[in-house]
Amino acid sequence: MITEHPLEPVSLVQIESARKRIHGLVLRTPIVRLNVDDPEREVYLKLENLQPTGSFKVRGASNAIALAGQDAKSRGVYTCSAGNMAQALAWQARQNGIPCTAIVPDNAPKTKLLAIERFGAKTIQVSYDEVWKVVTSHRYAPLADALFIHPFSDERMIAGNGTIGLEILEDVPGVDSVIIPFGGGGLTAGIASAIHAKKPDTRVYAVEPETAAPLAASLREGRAMDVNRVPSFVDGIGGKSVLPEIFKIVRPLVDGSITSSLREIADAVRLLVERNRVVAEGAGAASVAAALSGKASAGKVVCVVSGGNIDTVTLARILSGEVP
Repeated sequence: MITEHPLEPVSLVQIESARKRIHGLVLRTPIVRLNVDDPEREVYLKLENLQPTGSFKVRGASNAIALAGQDAKSRGVYTCSAGNMAQALAWQARQNGIPCTAIVPDNAPKTKLLAIERFGAKTIQVSYDEVWKVVTSHRYAPLADALFIHPFSDERMIAGNGTIGLEILEDVPGVDSVIIPFGGGGLTAGIASAIHAKKPDTRVYAVEPETAAPLAASLREGRAMDVNRVPSFVDGIGGKSVLPEIFKIVRPLVDGSITSSLREIADAVRLLVERNRVVAEGAGAASVAAALSGKASAGKVVCVVSGGNIDTVTLARILSGEVP
């Protein structure tokens, strides 16, 4: 049974305040045109894979640490993550001299685990189901004295993520639709909140792998749903359920959730390398797979390339034409 935790929608004021707060701490990432010919759409890439830790998570983590202030410094911080949030929190904690611990699944990619340790955090490896218990309960008893920063169900994280939406609207003012990888939902909630507040006629789509698409199922049923999750190389998105508090925020902000096959996502990873010399992890390339499928609207389409932390062996297999 998943219980709902208090979570309020973030306002444009919160997102704009987060942008001022994290200015100079994170990159304003570029938006570039995808080098493909498509008569119906112009596809653009919002390159969050270029952030210092290789993913968008530094935005929310930086905002959360800044707002936590002395409480974080005195208690230390921890999170649970497949890798990207753990890296981001570890990176920002190190900048501030704050002890950091990450609870990670025992099948997390080696590339991500090494990066977490490189940024100075301790890791606790447990099963995916145990990690998910921390996600749903918002606590891990052995670390009760430290400050828990949720990887996505946290207004500070969502507001930080929303700064991406502000940048998209400024850099592609005529954008028709935005496609956002959906894992826990904090990225979608943040970007969609910013876009809805400033340009509500822009269509916003989530994208999930067909092996684990709880948002698509939840939108069909009208309530937060559990699904059967099949692990894959697309490890940064595709959970076993949508938290009720996230679904409540995301549901009125999105125009749907596009599901992409592992083959489509692998092809998108390879295409990004071949055409734009961009390295994206499976989650980051999923938005491009969705755009190229034609399931989003035509016109100017911005794909959020959420991260680039892909295992090098996995990348090599994809570049050789395999689906890992």
